[in-house]
Parts: sequence; structure tokens; C-alpha cells
Amino acid sequence: MDIRLKYFAAVIALASLLALNILQSAQAQVSAKLAGGYPAKPIHVIVPFPAGGATDILTRVVVDKLGTRIGQTFIVDNKPGAGANIGAEAASKAQPDGYTLLMGSVASHAIAVTYYRTLGYDFRRDLAPISMVGYIPNVLVITTSLPVKTVPELIAYAKANPGKLNFASSGTGALIHLTGEMFKQMAAIDIVHVPYKGTALFLPDLIDGRVSMSLDSMPPHLPHIKSGKLRALAVTSAKRSPVLPDLPTIAEVALPGFESVAPYALFAPTGTPADIIAFLNREVNAVLLLPEVRDKLAEQGIETSGSTPDALAGTVKTEIAKWAKVIKDGNIKPE
Repeated sequence: MDIRLKYFAAVIALASLLALNILQSAQAQVSAKLAGGYPAKPIHVIVPFPAGGATDILTRVVVDKLGTRIGQTFIVDNKPGAGANIGAEAASKAQPDGYTLLMGSVASHAIAVTYYRTLGYDFRRDLAPISMVGYIPNVLVITTSLPVKTVPELIAYAKANPGKLNFASSGTGALIHLTGEMFKQMAAIDIVHVPYKGTALFLPDLIDGRVSMSLDSMPPHLPHIKSGKLRALAVTSAKRSPVLPDLPTIAEVALPGFESVAPYALFAPTGTPADIIAFLNREVNAVLLLPEVRDKLAEQGIETSGSTPDALAGTVKTEIAKWAKVIKDGNIKPE
């Protein structure tokens, strides 16, 4: 065959292959939609916390990949306030058509069920579970002036000095507060709660020793743990964290069964069609398996963790029961 004919034959073959790949890619994108065309327009995801926080970061990383995968735009709507209840209520009252979702902190909403006397929505009735997305372990940190280096030593010190130690939180009724209360109850110690209006406000006091300890979400404390300004004793998750792998869990060294994490999950208004719930569940879980998603969130101390809708419903039930007991046993009331 003439060399020019060979050249043109190769070009035509390559062009055909490229065209086939483009067609297959387009078909894959179309197949990532439901038979009825969902999603046919942008999807709004309500984040009930301010921009820049852990929930916001998690949401944007996940929906960015989700949008690429299904060929539709996701819009993140930050609606903070009232312990995450403003955003949750807005999501619960949206049209159940799959175009408004909630990325919620399961623990925050589970706490609200018992902690607040009245809410404009019912977490269990008005929001349908789609999938777990990830969680952030809390970490037990103490001021370096305390003469203890392990959780058992801390508990022994607190028992020998009742009422002398205190623990900081980001506000009464928040997960950080109730984690501290659960630690206090399970260890049978007398430590005093000191509420602040956010982690950033109590960090200077913790570093300088004006407060003794905190059981807070890991990310804001990592730089101070690594620099030696704070001493980390344990994580509050059921298993060790890959971010601080040498740090034990509270359960393994002192209080069996102790667990407190900030779990994040995706919900839709109740009444959202089952096929849309199943579609979103499948696509979210696929995104969570992407190495770039897992690695990017791990940098923030967030561990990815998908689930079925039923498994998420079970997590919600467990979290509500756990925090209701802590609130009741501690006689904790809204301020």
C-alpha cells in the first residue's frame, strides 16, 4: 500500500476511535441520569453552617465531583444559625423533588431532637436519609501545664481534685459540650463546663492554661498539637485516626464503648421519590471511593464513609438515643 494511503488509513482509524470514545463518554453521562431526566436542572445543597467550616469543605469537595459525574451543577447554600436548625428546617420544607438537599451533621440534628423544646421541623419525620458521607473524630486535648500524659492519669487526677478541672466547648448544647459531658458521666468525675462562642475563642485560653481541656473536633487543634502547644491524649472515635495514628482511642485505654464523632450525611425532604434517593445514594457512594476525594478530605481530618439509606437511618436513631441519655443524665437545658 502506498505510504500516503497507509497514513490516511491510520488517521481515519484514529478519528473513528476518538469519535467512539466521545460517544461512549456521552452515553455514560446520560446513563448517570434517571429515565425521567433527573437531574434536569441545578441541585441546591443546604449547608447549615458557615462557609469555610468542615461541613462546607466536605460538601464542596463531594458535590464538585458529583456534578462532574452526573453532568449537572450543584449549588451550595450556606444557611447557618440556631445550632444548624435554620438550614435543616429550610431543607425539610423544600419541595421533595430531589433539587434541594441537606448536608447535615447527624450529631447536631440528633442532639436538637432532645435539647430544644420546640423545633420547626421533625428530624426523623421530615428528612429522608440518602447516605453517610464522612465524619470527623474529636480529640481530647489538655493544656500542657496539667501533670498528666494519659487518659487514665487525667481521670485519676480529676477524681483526686474534684471541681478543679474544667473543659471548654463552643457553646452549651453543642456536640463538643455533650462529648465533654459524656466523658464526665462515664468517668464519674467532677469537671466544670466553660462555654465559649466557638473554638477560636477558647483556644488561647486552653493554650495558656486558663481552661484545662476540651474534647473538640480535630482540625483546629492539629497545628497546636504538632507544635507542642497542646497535649493530645486520645481520640473519641471507635478506631484510631489515620491523621494521628499513634494516639489511642478513649475506649481502648479508659472507657469501653465511648464514642463521639461528628458524622456528616446527605438528606432530602421526606416524600422525595425513592428512585431519586437510590440514584443519589449510588452516585454519592461512587464519588466517595475516588482517591482524590478521600485524600483531599483526609487533609482536613475528615474520613469518608458512605452507607445505604437504611444504615444512615440506623445511625440517626442511635445518635438520638445516645445524646438524649447524656442530656437527661446531665440535666442539661437550653440557656
